[in-house]
Amino acid sequence: MAGTAESPTVYPTLLYRDAHAAIRLLTEGFGFTKDAVYESEGGYVVHAELSYGNGKVMLGTKGGEGEFAKAMKDAGPASVYVVVDDPDAHHKRAAEYGVPVLMPPTDQDYGARDYIACDTEGNVWSFGTYVPGQSGS
Repeated sequence: MAGTAESPTVYPTLLYRDAHAAIRLLTEGFGFTKDAVYESEGGYVVHAELSYGNGKVMLGTKGGEGEFAKAMKDAGPASVYVVVDDPDAHHKRAAEYGVPVLMPPTDQDYGARDYIACDTEGNVWSFGTYVPGQSGS
């Protein structure tokens, strides 16, 4: 399995109307550690990573651009990111099962490869090689 013994392989990914407020609540109210926050020129959170123990959560501001933002626009209440060694093989299995694929396996600018699908309740699932907190993923 991708990742390491120190790195989780499942990352809840949440979008908020006010991601800055969510980050404050998670860090100040719940004790998460802010590991990374990337903002757009307009000041909204494009991507943030917060950790608590061995776990991490990724989050951002609703209404962004890109395939993930489009997939989440009318999605269920959550998104989950799962690290996999071979996104193409994982995608093939899901597609053969009949899972609705929202974005086929795609090479990302940051060096990872991933795809996006949804479950029967509209929750968005992303599977890829990116491991938050590790360079060269």
